[in-house]
Amino acid sequence: MAIIEARGLTRDYRRRGGTLRALDALDLKVDPGEAVGYLGANGSGKSTTIKLLSGILTATAGTVRTCGLDPVPQRRLLARRIGIVFGQRSALWWDLPLRDSFEILGAMHRLPAGVWRPRLQVLTDELGLGEFLPQPVRELSLGQRMRGEVAAALLHAPDLLVLDEPTIGLDVLSKGALREFLQRERLERGTTLFLTTHDLGDVQRLCERMVIIDHGALAFDGTADDLARTTGAERVLVADLADPVIALRLPDGARVVEVEADGHRVRIAFRPAALTAATLLAAVADQARVNDLTLTEPAIEDLVARIYSRDA
Repeated sequence: MAIIEARGLTRDYRRRGGTLRALDALDLKVDPGEAVGYLGANGSGKSTTIKLLSGILTATAGTVRTCGLDPVPQRRLLARRIGIVFGQRSALWWDLPLRDSFEILGAMHRLPAGVWRPRLQVLTDELGLGEFLPQPVRELSLGQRMRGEVAAALLHAPDLLVLDEPTIGLDVLSKGALREFLQRERLERGTTLFLTTHDLGDVQRLCERMVIIDHGALAFDGTADDLARTTGAERVLVADLADPVIALRLPDGARVVEVEADGHRVRIAFRPAALTAATLLAAVADQARVNDLTLTEPAIEDLVARIYSRDA
């Protein structure tokens, strides 16, 4: 059974002067244990999707099931199966000690103390919460608060964790620690991750699959390699040669883009759909002795930007 399954999911908002279509006939399926990056520019429909998945909004058309449940009529049951982290909104009680928020959340989820307390201890150890559990939430740094938000979303051990801009404003160390924890949570517990973000570093480190929406419609669904093939992006092979070569004969689909160090270093761009790196290297090695080489992948930011410009 899919954790998320949407078919023709559509949501309209009535505005002065007409109707705004925020989500347009979206088809989406996420299987248990997957980690999916859900990407889109501001206003593309990401937040609307989350609200539909969690039962906050009703669909104008189409269907959606989350954790096998109909989100709106079964919202209370769904709350036991799903956890949500909003990077810019808090699920914690601002003036209370952080520890008190977990007690309240344990009661809200109707979890016996013998269930939520051991779970909280695990999360405290994993996320390093122990030293500031007695502090009021308002006194926590952003990084500390975000770790608390993640623990709050996972206290009831949900099947699906939805993360909306979870690392916004965090420093490099805090981001790294949070990403590592989420990877462990998924591998050890099989938690499904659904991540919306503008930080493509989060997607690269946490997700094998990307779904891109543009103006409410599906623009891409696949892996980073699929994205490179779809956009026609090139990889770059950088070869350090023992002796300078005036000209290289290259297979179709490859071209020299730059020669450096008096001909000892050559940068060759090639299209993965037309040519493999191994074939290209063999062609170069037949004509010159290669001392060293590196392979550069296209930047994911550039690939996503190509999707947006293609659908503009």
